[in-house]
Amino acid sequence: MRRGIRAAAVLAAATLALAACGSDDEESPAASPSNGASKPAAAVELKIGMAYDVGGRGDQSFNDAAAAGLDKAKAELGAESQEVEAVTGEAESAREERLTQLAEGGYNPVIAVGFVYATSLAKVAPQFPDTHFAIIDSTDATGENIANLVFAEEQGSFLVGAAAALKSESGNIGFVGGVNTPLINKFEAGYRAGAEAAKPGIKVQSQYLTQPPDFSGFGDPAKGKTAAQGMFDAGADVVYQAAGGSGGGVFEAAKAAGGKAVGVDSDQALTADASVRDVILTSMLKKVDVAVYDFLQSVAQDQFTAGTVSFDLAQGGVDYSTTGNQVDDIKAQLDEYKQQIIDGEITVPTTLS
Repeated sequence: MRRGIRAAAVLAAATLALAACGSDDEESPAASPSNGASKPAAAVELKIGMAYDVGGRGDQSFNDAAAAGLDKAKAELGAESQEVEAVTGEAESAREERLTQLAEGGYNPVIAVGFVYATSLAKVAPQFPDTHFAIIDSTDATGENIANLVFAEEQGSFLVGAAAALKSESGNIGFVGGVNTPLINKFEAGYRAGAEAAKPGIKVQSQYLTQPPDFSGFGDPAKGKTAAQGMFDAGADVVYQAAGGSGGGVFEAAKAAGGKAVGVDSDQALTADASVRDVILTSMLKKVDVAVYDFLQSVAQDQFTAGTVSFDLAQGGVDYSTTGNQVDDIKAQLDEYKQQIIDGEITVPTTLS
């Protein structure tokens, strides 16, 4: 989960002007360990191209999780990188040009952070058969040189939905989605299912900030704040945001309303602005950092494999956070739900009914 319209020429120029971020002295966000084991030395020296979604490094959520995996690879595998990011309202041609420039510049592998790159990657990857590509959150672009890194967002969302319901005193909770897409629908579907399992009949308000092809809903905190304020005013006391950079506005609304919020992708009780961290009940952890690092390590070891790689609860690819100790009293219940999902006793829906 990402933070008007410009002429194509301006977008291309902006893309070319984006700075390389390959120095090893950058301060890195903490990345989740891949599996805790020591890794053998890289067989291939990596020159990594990272194309972020709207908001880029610093969004405190989805892009930052990808950046954490990149930073770990740079530190442990001796890699260098160039990082570029999408611009709000940009044309498809800008994303295509961004990926092309990275591949032409000799960056290999190239990682596209977010499903919005699927159409462009499907066009660019065949032109560079010797370049390894990965795309996060999409299986729409496939090929012999493309790895698709996807997650069971609905499973993690089920757990935070249960947490929101169990902690709600009003029996009324909310969901703010950045953009109304099938991917973000997965978050809402899981959240609703978890809330209903924990507290049957609970009210779940829902609002999406934008509709495709407008993806600005992933990078508009003001819209996020307005949407969440409306939910709190209508009786919600916990609101889950799956809205990328717009989530900061949801946290601000929760703070102002004396309510609680649920973060997404990263442990946002650690990454959000310090002034709002205390309102974050829990976060749905999506281990994008692990997926990115594992992919980069496979390329470094000359073990690249094309196709879909899925990360679910059983693999530790998604989870819920406990930072701030606000769910300690319900942790046993949440962990029971977690085990039931892993064991197949609970099947979490991926679409809205």
